[in-house]
Amino acid sequence: MKRFVLLAMMTVLFLSISQSVWAFSDTKNDPNEAKIAELQKQGILSGSGKDGAFQPNGKLTYAAGITMIVKGLGLNIDNIRFIKEPKVSDYFSKMKDNAWYAQTFIIASLNGLDIPRDTDPSAVMTREQFAHHLMKGVLKKGDFAFIDLYIMLKDEKDVTPAYMDSIQKLLITKIAQLDSSQKFYPKKSITRSDAAGWLYGAIQFVKNTPPIPPVEEPEPFPLFDLKVTVKSVNADVNEVTVSAQAPNPGYGLRIGSISFEGNQAIIQVVPVYPDKDKMYPQVITEVKAVTYVASGLKPVLADTGASSGGSTGIIGGGHTAVNPAGPDAAASNQ
Repeated sequence: MKRFVLLAMMTVLFLSISQSVWAFSDTKNDPNEAKIAELQKQGILSGSGKDGAFQPNGKLTYAAGITMIVKGLGLNIDNIRFIKEPKVSDYFSKMKDNAWYAQTFIIASLNGLDIPRDTDPSAVMTREQFAHHLMKGVLKKGDFAFIDLYIMLKDEKDVTPAYMDSIQKLLITKIAQLDSSQKFYPKKSITRSDAAGWLYGAIQFVKNTPPIPPVEEPEPFPLFDLKVTVKSVNADVNEVTVSAQAPNPGYGLRIGSISFEGNQAIIQVVPVYPDKDKMYPQVITEVKAVTYVASGLKPVLADTGASSGGSTGIIGGGHTAVNPAGPDAAASNQ
């Protein structure tokens, strides 16, 4: 029993020590205390000085602010292959290549955080600047939907126009809030506490908000200069040939379907794509597909988005169906 009590006491002591090790020495009772502690545990925030202080009411430099955003949102350039090693001085005129922040600013620039080229890394960030760069980082994580709402600011006239969209998105998502007088204080220096609170909110937004699924663009029709020619087979049936120009001999053309509207036979053609395992000379090639329709119908090509070269005249007749005796469809290239 004594051994169990001793073990329990040691566990409580260990947990207490662990919590004190993680906690900053000066964030107790700060409005963002819990958020700051969580970001610290994740290795996103670090203190300044030997006493483990975070200085929540202190000002935030550009170097520290951009580092918070890049680390917090997990931005990287792993998918980029460089011909030569990138240098921070290639992107920013006032930054040194051997500085501790160099790699962070390279990542930020290539991820579209919209940082001016003449930025001084030791300059103090304003609330609107941090808001803008933070939202640019959020948008890099996905194409998110935002409600169509404009939040009025009492100090809107003080906002740099280029930053307003980012500020609006932060307010709409409740990552940031106005004060009781409905002011944002865009030109005021952002505190390290507020920056940490916004960053925590941004991380949670990205984590919990599914992005808009990408819309797959339809593949463009690869054939062009489509033409329709009609030849009479007999009094009841016409042979209809659809021809087109293809980029190379690997392509073909086939009749996909025929539908009927009034006296029209609407012909849907479908491209036949080249064999991916073969190579073809890149020469323009004519491809054809043949079908048979009743002579009383006017063959019309369905819209494919491809250019059309026109069609021939049609010999008349009185029937309104595809001739069952003729071939339903044939495809070729030549």
